Amino acid sequence: MNNLQTYLKQQADVIHSELDRILPTINTRPARLHEAMRYSIFAGGKRLRPILCIAASEACGGIAEQAMGAACSLELLHTYTLIHDDLPAMDDDTLRRGRPTCHIAFDEATAILAGDALLTFAFEVLSTLPKCGALSAELALAAGSRGVIGGQAEDLAAEGKPADTDRVETIHRNKTAALIRAACVMGGLCAGATQDTLEALARYGEAIGLAFQITDDLLDETATLEELGKDIGSDHARGKMTYPAVHGSEQSKRRIAELIQEAKETLQALPGDPWILAELADFIATRNY
Repeated sequence: MNNLQTYLKQQADVIHSELDRILPTINTRPARLHEAMRYSIFAGGKRLRPILCIAASEACGGIAEQAMGAACSLELLHTYTLIHDDLPAMDDDTLRRGRPTCHIAFDEATAILAGDALLTFAFEVLSTLPKCGALSAELALAAGSRGVIGGQAEDLAAEGKPADTDRVETIHRNKTAALIRAACVMGGLCAGATQDTLEALARYGEAIGLAFQITDDLLDETATLEELGKDIGSDHARGKMTYPAVHGSEQSKRRIAELIQEAKETLQALPGDPWILAELADFIATRNY
């Protein structure tokens, strides 16, 4: 494995262990709810957001342990968004990370409650940390009506509508980039970064977050079910307003390259070694899953 792959695996393993430690066990009542929460948290996944939080902290002179609580809160909240996005009233998906989605594996009511519980638990975790106020505010802003939830609302409202450049940009920046941006800023907060550094991390996160979602849009058109672990072609089937649908595949690829270059340029402002963040930007641009 190359250095980035080694880093990703090592951090994912540590994050997995910490999530396993802090989450209620399946023997804790209500057992079915806790089983559903753990089913979704441990369904696999890249752990990109928590790893970005840790890598951002390290690039600001911090250490992984300082950012671990914030990193776990990000994964808890991210998993809640996936559970709810998959629901029949939302995107109505049946597969997530190669397994039946939470509402298929359990039932719709349990899936809603599991998502609610993970969202709430994310802020319980943050409440125990230094700088809990700033961290909680950053995560809440990214997750709320001006972030992920707002992006999902715009996404649903745009289904079947004519191509709209401004609208697809708004959907992608809110639904995906907002939480990735928050992950980077939260990592900086954990390391005690200056305001200038936090702003650089925000610009980096915004750029790679948008690149990540455009790449997702392209993969939905070209990847296999085995590669992505979720339903393929569902965006087109539901008339989703994706970046390729609005701009075409070639322009989408050019936009990804521009965003990755923009993200890497912002890293020059960081006080520590940002090599992981730089390599993660390239990984996002070239991934096939």
